[in-house]
Amino acid sequence: MKYIALLRAINVGGHVVKMDVLRGHFESLGFSNVETFIASGNVIFDSRARSATLQTMIEDRLQASLGYEVATFIRTTAEVDAVSKYQPFSAAAMKSAGALCVGFLEKTLSQDACDALMNMKTAIDDFHVHGREVYWLCLNRQSDSTFSNARFERTLKVRATFRGVNTVAKLAAKFHASP
Repeated sequence: MKYIALLRAINVGGHVVKMDVLRGHFESLGFSNVETFIASGNVIFDSRARSATLQTMIEDRLQASLGYEVATFIRTTAEVDAVSKYQPFSAAAMKSAGALCVGFLEKTLSQDACDALMNMKTAIDDFHVHGREVYWLCLNRQSDSTFSNARFERTLKVRATFRGVNTVAKLAAKFHASP
């Protein structure tokens, strides 16, 4: 099965990892056809293992090798394709947005967590939850917003990593035809 690992804390905040080194870590776990997609922690690979097992394997390996926690979110290429096609907001809202991002979650949000997320809405920030993803629409630039991944995790007590919809669409376009 072909998987995409969406890694948090790769090439941000002083945590610089060369992509050939990152691929090497994945290959050392026995994964095949390993490739990276842009230098922000997107790794595509084949494995026979289940996604829950993969997450732990990858996190343990990267913690041991890099010396810091790298939260890992596993999706199949079909799941990423579905995320890229999902329309969480009206076409007009998405067209006029300054930024539209997808938060890949470790697990689905509880009703309390959904309520807490909706309490984070502002005049420029809107959210939509679908499955294990959160969609964040920012009417202005992201730098104008008070929302952040750290605030999300601290408030909702759920790990996540965010990607721009353009990155998700490019991943899906490149890999959606894979089995």
